Amino acid sequence: MKLTTSLFDQGAPEPCPHCFNAAEYCLSASAQSAPDKAALIVVSDPESLEPAERWSFAQLDDAVRRLATSLIDAGLQPGERVMLRLGNTSAFPLIFFATIAAGGIAVPTSSQLSTREAHFILEDCDAKFLCTSEDLKIDGVPDGCIQLLEDDIRELMSCEDIRPYAHTHANDPAYIVYTSGATSRPKGVLHAHRAVWGRRMMYDGWYGLGSEDRMLHAGAFNWTYTLGAGLMDPWANGAGTVIYNGPKDPNVWPRLANKHEATLFAAVPSLYRQMLKYADHISEGFANLRHGLTAGEKLSETVREQWTLATGKPLYEALGMSECSTYASSAPSVSIKSGYTGKPQVGRRVAILKHEEGSIDTMAVGEPGLLALHKSDPGLMLRYWKLESETEAAFRGDWFLTGDLAALDEDGYLQYLGRADDLMNAQGYRVSPQDIEDVLVHHPSVQECACAEIQVREDLSIIGAFVVLRQGQNVNGDNLKTFASERLASYKVPKEFVFVEALPHTATGKVLRRELPELYKKLKQA
Repeated sequence: MKLTTSLFDQGAPEPCPHCFNAAEYCLSASAQSAPDKAALIVVSDPESLEPAERWSFAQLDDAVRRLATSLIDAGLQPGERVMLRLGNTSAFPLIFFATIAAGGIAVPTSSQLSTREAHFILEDCDAKFLCTSEDLKIDGVPDGCIQLLEDDIRELMSCEDIRPYAHTHANDPAYIVYTSGATSRPKGVLHAHRAVWGRRMMYDGWYGLGSEDRMLHAGAFNWTYTLGAGLMDPWANGAGTVIYNGPKDPNVWPRLANKHEATLFAAVPSLYRQMLKYADHISEGFANLRHGLTAGEKLSETVREQWTLATGKPLYEALGMSECSTYASSAPSVSIKSGYTGKPQVGRRVAILKHEEGSIDTMAVGEPGLLALHKSDPGLMLRYWKLESETEAAFRGDWFLTGDLAALDEDGYLQYLGRADDLMNAQGYRVSPQDIEDVLVHHPSVQECACAEIQVREDLSIIGAFVVLRQGQNVNGDNLKTFASERLASYKVPKEFVFVEALPHTATGKVLRRELPELYKKLKQA
């Protein structure tokens, strides 16, 4: 069927059961049907690649329910928040799923966040518990918040009585993901238990996932890409997962895939690019692979072609966001089309809306516009945490505005055309330029600065900081990078500093960030 307008309706998904606990959905069935099967293998040693941890489905289910019981006994009430600030060990997913199993709201955060950034989230979500490691603990936690270190968490797993999974409902809140907003204030994306059910459309629409699969995911546990594609979805299907938390080197991934017989591999496009450039024996290492999966950044056709040539395996791309995970993709069931991400997954309803304020009219086929998702999507967030006005602004009638620009062709293939706002992409994380600018302007040598995503190669974009120095100052990029590194998560630190005499402004004095990439090109050509 050919589209006549930029509205792609893939039919209504199977409704989520009214009584539904996301942790139970992911763990309980596999714990009963395949209790001894390896659900999670954590590898730390880059030489031997032997498991540092091995968890069966029965062990995961047992540990999660014990932790949930202990959290409740320690005072966790339904709907209270548990913030996670941990390294890349199994403690992270265990606490994440235990909080949901107990009826609480899990708040996963990156271990790369600075203390300043982590403290903001801790206070904003009003956490009842902060689960952290000794090296990441926070001094001066708010009154009423209990800080649990890893030794405390291990002790909580030893409780004798085990409660069943909490009796929650599909629309009850389950977890909050913090992401950059249009300003420097991170915003919490609140998801319901049904968000896990909404991921079912990816099983066939992206992964081609079955119980016989073993997923090797290159992300850290704190990333929702890993929690979702690496844990939730494989476990709900009875598939196992391998996570590596040792020193990162492009050569380790094909060796890991070979050692642990991975059939699926998930990573961001930049990692595929690094492996193609630096890794040895890619073809042999990924011999057991059925295909690769990628999301978080736009995939270049060059990387896709080079990967397929090197491995003989297809690479399926997905487009998503924190508010709804992935919703459009290529897959074994959806042919790859050059220049396009793929199609909206079966069960999704996607539209390309006109730019006019408040308009819910769709663009003509092939014409670019605002990418929107229908509010009925079970994977769509409940709301932004404590941000009613931003929640309202994100919707036009029955449509949620993703903030992305895109086009749909007559066959329903989606072409991603970038952001409609100033948000940048850094290693799969969306970053607000103002978040970085608010730090750099406090450097005594900086008069003004602005940040933008700049393309340094056909297949590589980075965050660039454009800096105007105070008169008489002579600071360099390394100085500013050190200054930023002490105050920001590592993925937010600009990779390049560009010193300019002035920034482009509107007549009212607002910085024109969208002109910065072109300014960068001109400066490089000069």
